[in-house]
Amino acid sequence: MAFDGLVTGAVARQLASLLTGGRIDKIYQPADDELVLHVHRGREKYKLYISSNSEHPRIHLTEGGDSNPQSPPAFCMLLRKHFQGGKISSLRQVDSERIVELSVEGLSELGFPVTRRLMVEIMGRHSNIIAVDGAGGKIIDAIKRVSPDMSRVRQVFPGQLYSPPPSQDKLCLYTLTEEALAAGLGPQKDQVTAKALVAAVQGISPVIGEEIVSLAGGEGLSSASRVFPVLRRMAESIEEGRLSPAVYLAEDGTPLDFHIFPLSALAGCSTVLPFPDAGSAAAYYYSHRASSNRIRQKTAELSRIISAALDKQYLKKQRLLEDLLQAEKADEYRIWGELLTAHGHQVAPGAESASLLNYYTGEALEIPLDPRFSAVKNAQRYFKKYGKAKTALKEKKIQLKETDETIAYLESVAVLAENAESTETVEALRQELTEGGYLRRRKAGSRPAPGKTGPLSYSVGGGFSVLVGRSNQENDLLTFKLADRKDLWLHTKDIPGSHVILQLRGQEPTESAIFQAAAIAAWHSKARGSENVPVDYTFVRYVKKPAGARPGMVIFTDNRTVYVSPALPADDKALRS
Repeated sequence: MAFDGLVTGAVARQLASLLTGGRIDKIYQPADDELVLHVHRGREKYKLYISSNSEHPRIHLTEGGDSNPQSPPAFCMLLRKHFQGGKISSLRQVDSERIVELSVEGLSELGFPVTRRLMVEIMGRHSNIIAVDGAGGKIIDAIKRVSPDMSRVRQVFPGQLYSPPPSQDKLCLYTLTEEALAAGLGPQKDQVTAKALVAAVQGISPVIGEEIVSLAGGEGLSSASRVFPVLRRMAESIEEGRLSPAVYLAEDGTPLDFHIFPLSALAGCSTVLPFPDAGSAAAYYYSHRASSNRIRQKTAELSRIISAALDKQYLKKQRLLEDLLQAEKADEYRIWGELLTAHGHQVAPGAESASLLNYYTGEALEIPLDPRFSAVKNAQRYFKKYGKAKTALKEKKIQLKETDETIAYLESVAVLAENAESTETVEALRQELTEGGYLRRRKAGSRPAPGKTGPLSYSVGGGFSVLVGRSNQENDLLTFKLADRKDLWLHTKDIPGSHVILQLRGQEPTESAIFQAAAIAAWHSKARGSENVPVDYTFVRYVKKPAGARPGMVIFTDNRTVYVSPALPADDKALRS
């Protein structure tokens, strides 16, 4: 699904009605290709989110928390200089293209009134956010500079005159006439296809193109004369605000698509979630679709780092096991030394081996010798090897235990990263890995300021609440600070996952509540895709943290085990507390 021209038009009109006349209080740049503008108009305050991400560019209002670098990027500083404190004089869609023009009135460096523009181009991999001087039309700067080496068609860099992206001779939806449509469609005017519509009219995406052709009679029957009334009705609906914004959900609740007009192809095979306006539908779609935001990219980076660290630990464990196997020969060295000491007079000088009676078994034992040394000296060498092997055996066992603990910890972080659903969670995991020495600290100013995080919260039957940690540090906070000693603590048995708390508030837990909480614990674990997952549960007072243990690592007693299939409550959405 593209944030097409129809959606752009609806969102732009909604934003114009809310933001025109408002002042820009603050400007943030959470990521390289994202902006958040704080705008107040009267008593109302809004957060305008703009993204030029190549995969999911968009513009809409947001209520999400800010996660910003401690030192703002250069483009953000430039926007603060030229736009912060300014008054939004207009906000409009350019024709029916995926371009939004934000005009802001402010003062020049000499104190004279000046109008500057922020051009938001929602063009797939060519998406951009460009600051333009209103008087001369020169580009002040862009969030993505485009040099002549990058594009021969259109350059975007400071000092260059701003020119819109090539229109490709497409027709504007709002000024469209039937004659112009027929001429634009050319040979296909009598049998209009979705592909022909996309090529002829601005802002038409393939998805809505299929819908328009269907409403006009379907493939083979939809002529320009039939298609035009459908396009005209859509244009009027956008202009008058008569829309039906909705998100289409798969069976597992994942958003499949969204639009301001009904999509009949999806309505029959998905759940339709209506919204009051286009911006709310867009915000829900992009925030709930894992592949549509930056979370997947960030967790992929963390996963690579964790995987590399795990590979090192697995190799270390393998080598420790091999060393332990060698160290287990310590008793053999001791026996050889004892036999050489007791029967050294039977060993010929310069012999490379000696066959001596083993008084432990009553059988002859072949002992290798260094011909350079006497039997007594060989015995001393074996006793020395025995001492080293015994020490090594003890040390290697300690190292093996530490390695197993590190592997368990990293595997738990890997699961938490895989299940991460917010940028705040990803940043918390990144900080945790940095403090653990697995990641280098970022340069000063490049690390986002700490965002507001907290455990996930679910409601289950009987009025009980279930809290879920999203990082190992949050697991510790949840178990040892937030939870009551009389609450129930749950965790998948011998499987990496989150700490889960079933809050009882003095009540007796019902069997249904325990099973639902266990299903949530299984969902937030490595066993999410499995069935019949074992989940341990016990009271919080029986959960202890060993001295020096890594974040999230605990021991517990007095536990019971239930077997469940991973699931979230069917009638409840996760809340961030």
